[in-house]
Amino acid sequence: MDARRSQHAPTTSSGLDDFSLPGWIYRDAEFLEAEKERVFATSWQIMCHLSDIPKPGDYHTLDFLGEPLVAVRGQEGGVKAFFNVCRHRAARILDGSSGRCAGRIVCPYHAWTYDLDGRLTAVPHRKEFNDFSLGDYGLKPVETEIYKGFVFVRLKPGLPSVAEMLAPYEHEIADYRLEELQPIGRVTLRIRHVNWKNVTDNYSDGMHINVAHPGLTRLFGTSYGIEAQPWVDKMFGYLRDVPSSQRSERMYQAILPRAEHLPDARQRLWIYFKLWPNVAFDIYPDQVDFMQMIPISPTETLIREIAYAHPDGRREMRAARYLNWRINRAVSVEDKGLIDRVQTGMGSRSFSPGPLGRNEVSLRSFAHRMRELIPESRLDRAPPPGWLQRHDMRIPRG
Repeated sequence: MDARRSQHAPTTSSGLDDFSLPGWIYRDAEFLEAEKERVFATSWQIMCHLSDIPKPGDYHTLDFLGEPLVAVRGQEGGVKAFFNVCRHRAARILDGSSGRCAGRIVCPYHAWTYDLDGRLTAVPHRKEFNDFSLGDYGLKPVETEIYKGFVFVRLKPGLPSVAEMLAPYEHEIADYRLEELQPIGRVTLRIRHVNWKNVTDNYSDGMHINVAHPGLTRLFGTSYGIEAQPWVDKMFGYLRDVPSSQRSERMYQAILPRAEHLPDARQRLWIYFKLWPNVAFDIYPDQVDFMQMIPISPTETLIREIAYAHPDGRREMRAARYLNWRINRAVSVEDKGLIDRVQTGMGSRSFSPGPLGRNEVSLRSFAHRMRELIPESRLDRAPPPGWLQRHDMRIPRG
């Protein structure tokens, strides 16, 4: 294992950085409620790519922790995001994961009408409302940042910008020209019956690759790099020239064509980035897969994903993308088995936080930040029920 510790990985003198997080926080309902406010409310979440909403009126939706959100392409070409909630009686306005509204957004309940910038423009029976101003009732905006063509949103301020969070790898990400990507599939949603942290832990774990992923081991050998920066993890492996014994992998190695937009050093590189806390990019020479791990309950996670690529009609590239899918489908099945095992073990009375190796830099970084944000995660066992309410009552109100 060629694991590399970043000099920027957070450290502490408490001694807890040498240990994993406790099992109870992977199944506790109160802890999830704390995470919603202290971890996720300030986190950046991907809505879509600009290429998903190319024309005025095109929209993409996201239901995130009970909040219905929508990103809309405006008449002037810009993109804005809003809560997908009518200001009249709270009806959801736009349906489906994506769609198009022709020049205006109309609530299907009472026909309140908004322009593509979210301004309220028409209200039936307007004279029946006392002291009513259209300007006071536009759609509620959601903070938006567009990074390399991807539309990010967050519910409230707190974290650095996406650009600042990914700054340590800006020079690498720039090579992939993400702004030019086009979707090559549709958004898919998969449920995993595990805690969301179990999925993200596994994503950033480098030590299991050579143990549990024989296909990746055949492709990368024993060298798999892993780094941890304050807000982003990086994992990577280079395709070997030694032909794999497995047909799909061997064919992928043989036919993967040159990507003209990439420098030589990235033609055979598979690289993975995970942005705090739950957004991941699998970046290959042939395509880019986006994945988002959204908690549904303490023991259920929704994985939202879609693939993008640079337009390329070559037969070899189409075949490479299909083989990539076959290879990673096997990896996904293997990972599901792993996280199911861990989730079961997290419920055992025998489990207490286990030691982390010095090379487990991403898990150390994640655990450190979680303990900073939710101090109760330092406890080996769950505090008595109601701990979150008691904690919130102790917080001074402004």
